Amino acid sequence: MKIHFIAIGGSAMHNLALALQHKGYQITGSDDIIYEPSKSRLENKGLLPLEFGWYPEKITESLDAVILGMHAKPDNPELLRAKELGITIYSYPEFLYEQSKDKTRVVIGGSHGKTTITSMILHVLAYNNIAVDYMVGAQLEGFDRMVHLTTENDFIVLEGDEYLSSPIDRRPKFHLYQPNIALLSGIAWDHINVFPTYENYVEQFKIFVDGIVSGGSITYNTEDTAVKEVVEASENTIRKFPYETPEYTVADGTTYLETEDGPMPLEIFGQHNLNNLAGAKWICQQMGVDEVDFYEAISTFKGASKRLEKIGENKNAVAFKDFAHSPSKVMATTNALKEQYPNKKVLACLELHTYSSLNSEFLKEYNGALQAADEAVVFYSPEAVKIKQLEEVSEQDIAAAFEREDLAIYTDPADFKEFLFSHSMENMALLLMSSGNYGGLDFKEVAKLF
Repeated sequence: MKIHFIAIGGSAMHNLALALQHKGYQITGSDDIIYEPSKSRLENKGLLPLEFGWYPEKITESLDAVILGMHAKPDNPELLRAKELGITIYSYPEFLYEQSKDKTRVVIGGSHGKTTITSMILHVLAYNNIAVDYMVGAQLEGFDRMVHLTTENDFIVLEGDEYLSSPIDRRPKFHLYQPNIALLSGIAWDHINVFPTYENYVEQFKIFVDGIVSGGSITYNTEDTAVKEVVEASENTIRKFPYETPEYTVADGTTYLETEDGPMPLEIFGQHNLNNLAGAKWICQQMGVDEVDFYEAISTFKGASKRLEKIGENKNAVAFKDFAHSPSKVMATTNALKEQYPNKKVLACLELHTYSSLNSEFLKEYNGALQAADEAVVFYSPEAVKIKQLEEVSEQDIAAAFEREDLAIYTDPADFKEFLFSHSMENMALLLMSSGNYGGLDFKEVAKLF
């Protein structure tokens, strides 16, 4: 097949392009800007566009299909040309479904935890030499790319994102996959630019559960009230498998999972990650992995990229960075670090970077999110608020939202960097949470402090 990608540089899009090239398809693509690591990865495989921009002449009748990324606009010149020629246009999730409609589709959904759970499952399957197709949103150790598609594998494991499918398809991605085996980890209001009310957001998960293939299954986190209500109210004719956080202990900076054979040390930590592990175990067992093989594999899992990723450590201090930005993720990650290092001072730094986190109405959702930290810092860029065309957010708004009198707030990248690099790291557990980079912070420089 000959396929053209409109907005090929996206994290998911470039991985799909690489996967299809590996499968033997002829791939071309366009984008107006491409960042690392997508740029180098595309260039290494000869898929990087020679020039950035949109070129309708690339769209010809010789194409079998066009795949449209979210980064493109509805009036994109290449998209308009494809419509004019009557070429089949797929969104990213639509195309993944087409590639997997004859397979057993395993879809991991939830506001938080889905990337980690998907990564855990793939790690366990790879450890046990079970070949599957997959799509996951973070780089995983031992995997060249995060999309893999074949004709021969029976299963495909998909991270089920609730965000929109494409600029011309406003359905959440996970509505399109029609899972045979599904998991729902948690529901915490997010993406308020698309789902303006909590009720509207929860409705998307009801549709997801009702979209599971008849006779299929849903594995769900009973510790999340919203998840429990959504799943148990569904009248879909599916099997329902509840799970909860397993017993575990923490000693000398190591987390131990309680098993029938005694405590088992883990590379990961935090109540939320133990909860994720329980969900992954259920899914792996449905895919043919027995309990003993699951435990052996999961004991070697070090985590998904950017999820509680250790960036520095010395004899008495440690530093982590994490992709956490929504209130529930911030709270879970901060609590996890304090539980793992109860005798260290936890310095938790959060960058408010996303559309939701910079919305003055949504800010109140962060109440108590940094409470477990001994010292808490929030960084945000007023310029980012302007770019997103949001109402101005003041330092007073942020202080009121977090309800923490000692909260330090920075708006200038240089000031934040000076604070961080002049701060004593003696007996410190540093946590840097953001989906951005604090206005240009070099995490490798931070690592050198440790």
